[in-house]
Amino acid sequence: MAMLRDGDLAAAFDHASPTYDLMTSASPGYFAHLRRSARRLGLPDGGAGLTVLDLGCGTGTSTRALLRAAPLATVIGVDASAGMLARARAKTWPDGVSFVHASVESMDEVKANGPYDAVFAAYLLRNVADPDVVLRDIHGLLRPGGRLSVHEYSLGPRRRDRLVWSGVINGFVLPWARLNGNAPLYRHLHHSVMRFDTPDALTARMRQAGFARVRRLPMPGWQTGITHTFVAERPHPRPTRPPQP
Repeated sequence: MAMLRDGDLAAAFDHASPTYDLMTSASPGYFAHLRRSARRLGLPDGGAGLTVLDLGCGTGTSTRALLRAAPLATVIGVDASAGMLARARAKTWPDGVSFVHASVESMDEVKANGPYDAVFAAYLLRNVADPDVVLRDIHGLLRPGGRLSVHEYSLGPRRRDRLVWSGVINGFVLPWARLNGNAPLYRHLHHSVMRFDTPDALTARMRQAGFARVRRLPMPGWQTGITHTFVAERPHPRPTRPPQP
């Protein structure tokens, strides 16, 4: 199957946006796992004085998770789908939350207002054409010491994990998607996960992009071995030694 990319993927999310929250609410652990990955950013003092980017924010569920972890932070949600953002903006938000319509490959407005203290990227990297470019851009958006939490499906070598993932998709997600006219998006979802990096490959990508203290943390329940948090930070530059006399 050819993967959906760029405008085609944004259009598929636009089409699915009216029922997207209903779909995710039927997934056991979906909201709790997002909140867990947001907490793993480890933002101090409730996020007071910090500005956090929520890249690929969709309908704002990940934004809500960030606010649970850091209620005092300024949060900027970014998404390429106008339909998903319309759903996010229609919800009630505290002061300090805003949304930007942009793809992660083209965020001129966002880049101009950096650097940022943290980035949360949920279900994003497997949906971009070049994850290495996006990771390098995220690295550039962060201040030194800034933190990244990637919440993502990433299947390891265990056959069990691939069987569970395919079983959930074929047994529930795709039949439901066909009823709602959204089968192309959810077929993309299925195959994007099957073809994406293993956990070891994704942590290697993050290190190659310049991140330090990269760690992979598991999720509980049926998504153990399927969904993970990958946390990292942009390192501080090494001090230069003064020239020797």
